[in-house]
Amino acid sequence: MASFSNDAPITPLRQRMREDMVMRGLGSHTQQDYIRHVRRFATFLGRTPDTAMVEDIRRFQLYQHENGVGPATINSTVSALRFLFTVTLKRRDLARALVITRNPRKLPSLFKPKPPLLRAA
Repeated sequence: MASFSNDAPITPLRQRMREDMVMRGLGSHTQQDYIRHVRRFATFLGRTPDTAMVEDIRRFQLYQHENGVGPATINSTVSALRFLFTVTLKRRDLARALVITRNPRKLPSLFKPKPPLLRAA
């Protein structure tokens, strides 16, 4: 099992999630990211994530958007929470409440200046 450098006591829920991630072959960085995202969700709730309701998820995602969290971080959080709710907690109803954020695509500029041509002397 992957080792984490965290001196905090491991809750049964966190231990179960870690075991689920190991059984499914998630890499150590992914495991650390998922644990971090779930911990932030729990901090937002002020209680354990296994007590979350659909409205809590909605409020958390709205909170992320209002505080300027980028689309990549929001989507990584969605992946972590989906794993928690579907695999560890067997609560697909909560996983369905999570919304992926679309990353706005930038259109290419049609009027980019061309680099100067180099001429041989």
